[in-house]
Formats: sequence, structure tokens, C-alpha cells
Amino acid sequence: MESTMKELREGAPVLEPKSKVGGGVEDVYGEDRATEDQFVTPWALSVASGVSLLRDPRYNKGLAFTERERDAHYLRGLLPPTVASQRLQVKKLLHNLRQYQLPLQKYIAIMDLRERNERLFYKLLIDNVEELLPVVYTPTVGEACQKYGSIFRRPEGLFISLKERGKVLEALKNWPERSIQVVVVTDGKRILGLGDLGCQGMGIPVGKLALYTALGGVRPSACLPVTIDVGTNNEDLLKDEFYIGLRQRRATGQEYADLLHEFMNAVKQNYGEEVLIQFEDFANHNAFELLTKYGTTHLVFNDDIQGTAAVVLAGLLAALKVVGSSLADHTFLFFGAGEAGTGVAELIALEMSKQAEAPVEETRKNIWLVDSKGLIVNSRKGSLQHFKKPWAHQHEPVEDLLSAVKALKPTILIGSAGVGRAFTKEVVETMTSYTERPLIMALSNPTSKSECTAEEAYSWSKGRAVFASGSPFHPVEYNSRVFVPGQANNAYVFPGFGLGLVISGSLRVHDQMLLAASEALASQVSPEDFEKGLIYPPLRNIRKISAQIAANVAEVAYDLGLATRLPRPGNLVEYAESCMYSPVYRNYR
Repeated sequence: MESTMKELREGAPVLEPKSKVGGGVEDVYGEDRATEDQFVTPWALSVASGVSLLRDPRYNKGLAFTERERDAHYLRGLLPPTVASQRLQVKKLLHNLRQYQLPLQKYIAIMDLRERNERLFYKLLIDNVEELLPVVYTPTVGEACQKYGSIFRRPEGLFISLKERGKVLEALKNWPERSIQVVVVTDGKRILGLGDLGCQGMGIPVGKLALYTALGGVRPSACLPVTIDVGTNNEDLLKDEFYIGLRQRRATGQEYADLLHEFMNAVKQNYGEEVLIQFEDFANHNAFELLTKYGTTHLVFNDDIQGTAAVVLAGLLAALKVVGSSLADHTFLFFGAGEAGTGVAELIALEMSKQAEAPVEETRKNIWLVDSKGLIVNSRKGSLQHFKKPWAHQHEPVEDLLSAVKALKPTILIGSAGVGRAFTKEVVETMTSYTERPLIMALSNPTSKSECTAEEAYSWSKGRAVFASGSPFHPVEYNSRVFVPGQANNAYVFPGFGLGLVISGSLRVHDQMLLAASEALASQVSPEDFEKGLIYPPLRNIRKISAQIAANVAEVAYDLGLATRLPRPGNLVEYAESCMYSPVYRNYR
């Protein structure tokens, strides 16, 4: 340490600043070049020690500091005498979390942990992902967003409001990290199925990026959550004294577009061409417009449209191994024609086109959509939004979902409208009368918005349905058989998808990458999973799954000439795994 401090005083660089690992992020601190048994230096603005070290979440280890580290970093007397392992810390935290009765209490506790001890937070989450994913993300994050103003403690991301017009680049430069790989941004207009939550939608980018690290291995310091605050039309929030956002009606039109454009250009200018910008929970029309507008100039991805589509397609590909048929053999009926519904429909059509070697215009004819006005048909084309028009087929008008089921006799029913209990007993029973193994996917979040429960799907279909949902449901026993419902959780895809873009240095997102991600996920479902009724693999294997997805996505990027990380690694799966962040404690000099 003495020689290090001498170099600092003399102004000599201690680390090579251009050193890059893990898909191109500068490893300024040397923490990823070191193996887990090597020593690293806990840098802040200077070498962290004493109370400053305990208050730095990146380096704090709590009671896990060794006797030698306590001497070297002036921690004597600042900690109790016990030295506890990280494993024991995880065990204690999990025990404490299980004492809470309310999911929101668990959410607050675990997010507070992240602000104190970053590595312990991610170790806890990775080791207990099946139990804690519903706490960190859906469905609990929805309630956290609704009450975000009340539970707000300290900023966890960047808030870009209309007050920052003309100063967005300056605001980005205020963020302490310089080497950002992934930005997740929302404008809070359509948070899950809960509507306009304005500035309080920040819980979504924060939660998504926690999963990017825990499930996909993207380093925490390379992640930036952003909320674009243009106001809210939620009257309850405008009247709430604890609301933390702009107290005005939502800006629209040119004012909105100008702020978004300034933001997109500032991100690219500040972080480079290869930074991934993920859009979250924008209103339908804005979501499609942003993806279309910036898809050719930026590395952009919309999880509601593209991520949901990839996850659902993966579930379908896996389910067809149970049913024993191909996509082209089925008739699809969607309840919901927003960004999720149309995004899923388009990716299914593309996969069918690939399998059947038929034009996508033909394969779309197997897919029907119902919106709030009924079945989307040709006679409605003049009044349809542009993203619905490809799904307007020749058919007489049909006013509701049940009538559509009776008229079209679908074999696959997918819900994404955010209308709770829309899949009624009559709908499920009618569908079951036409097909031996109906495939039902109730994708809407949170649980209260799910189109039906797992128990309803299995009991109303007399145990014949293959079922998956967006929100988690407990196993169901029917006729002495236990069915384990699958969860079509976007967390299966977006962390690995993003990692694949990062490690390849891809400049753009291509539809073939989404198909590759779906196929990778579907391939991870084992015969044992099928036996339980699952069409998705267990989340406990998520890091292995993410590495496989990342490798498939990176392979497409290299094949299409979109990758900039050269030369191409020989084994992309091993390379993806080697780039993943590890939350294991490091030893300090």
C-alpha cells in the first residue's frame, strides 16, 4: 500500500486506464482482472478505509472483514469482534426477510441492503432467485412504484425531467459512473398493468437493472436506471403530498419528442455507440414510435415488445414438444393488441416463416387479435393504429373474446390486455371442447390483472391445459396430479439478451437475435420439467440459461457483421460466463 500511495502522490497512474474486460467496460479498479483469491484495492476517490469503507456499498463486507483487513483499513473498534463468512451473512439475511409478513416490507429491506453492501445483495439474490425474484421484481415492484414517494430514501438512478431541457448531457455527466453499458429508461406512463405512475415508475428501471446484474452478470457499475419525467395524468398522484415528480399534466407532442431526442443523443454522446438503451413501460404509441425512430441509429431494445415476445415464443416452442406439432399447425388468438400482444404475434409469425419457409404475410394469417373493440378485422382497418393493421384479416366483425373463441376455434390463447379474469370458465371450456391440449398463456401483470389463475385453467380444462402466466402461481393439485405452472417471466430473456449484445459489442438489435434467444431458452427445458407441466426451465439455473442466450445472441451479431468486439471468441458460451460479474467478496490489501 505504501508504494501505491507514493505513486498517487507523485501523480503516476496506478492502473492502466484503457484496460478493458467483461465485454468492454473499463475495469478501472482491477476487480475483475483479479481472481477471487487475489487481492484488490478498495478505491474510492482515495483508498477507502475506516468508516468511509464501511459506508461504501461497493466495498463494504460488514462482519466479513478479516482480522488483517481490520488492521490494514483502520476498522478496529468499528465492528464487533466476530468475523462472519458471506455464506453466514446470506443465511441470516434470508432468515430475517422471512420474518416479514408483507412483500413490500421485504422489498424495502432487500433494497436497503443494496445501498449498504452491494455484493451481499447480489449474492443473496443469485443464491435464492426463485424465492426473491417476486420480491425484487413483479409482482412486488408494482406496489413499490405505487408507494415510491412514501418509501423513497435516496436516488437510485437519474431523474431527467422537463426542467433538464437543454441540460440532459450535463445531467448524465453528474452520474458518478463513466463506463455505462446498459441504460434502462421509462417515462412511467404504463407501469405494468397499473397505469400512469409518473416519476414513481423509477422502481422499474432499478429492478430491471438489478436483474441484469444478478441474472445476466452485467457489472452493477455499468448499469444506469433513468426516469423521464414529463408529468403525470394520475390525479391521485398530483394530489399526493408525498409525490416526488413534476406536478403537472403530461407533456405530449413536440415537447415530449424533443426531450426524448435530446436524451437519446446525450446517452450516445456520453457513453458511445455500443451502449444498450432499454425502453420500459412507455405508452403503446410512444413505445412503437421510439423503437421505429431509434432502431436504426441506436442500440435499442423494448422489453415490453421484444422481450415479452421472445419469452412467449420460447414457451410455445417448448410446449409444442409436449403437444407434438409445429407452430404452423395452430390457430392463435390474442386478447390484447397493445405493444406486448402485437410484439409477441410478430415474433411468432417470423418464427413460423422461418420454419415453414413461407412469407411472413402468409404466416400472420394464423394469428388473430382481439382488442377493446372486438376482433381486429379488415372492415376496421381505417380506424386502426398502425401497429394493429397487419393483423386485420378477412372475417365478419366479432364483438367479444368468447364469440371470437367460438368463431375461430383457437388452439392457443394468449392474454396481454391487463384485464383480470378475462379468461372466464366459459371461454376456457369452449376452447377445450375444440382442442385436446389447449395452450393458455395469461401474461398480464401483476397477479390481480392475470386473465385467469393457474387453478382456474387446470380445473376448467379438466387438467388438459398447458398453462403459463406472467405472474407467479403456486402448484395446483387436480385429480391427484400436481401441475406446476410456468411463469413467462421476461427475466428469462432480457438479462442474457443484453449480455449477448454487450460481449459482442453489437451496434444494433436484429429480429434474428430475438429468435435465437427464444430457441436458446426453449432448449433449456428438460424432460423432467415437461413431466411437471413446465414449459420454462427452473429459475435456479438462470445464470447458465443467460450465458446460453448471450452466446446465441452474440453469434447472430457476429454472423450479421454487427459485432465490434474482435476477434470473435472461439467458445461464446465460455466467454459469456467469463464476463459475468461475481458477487463473491474479494480480499483487500
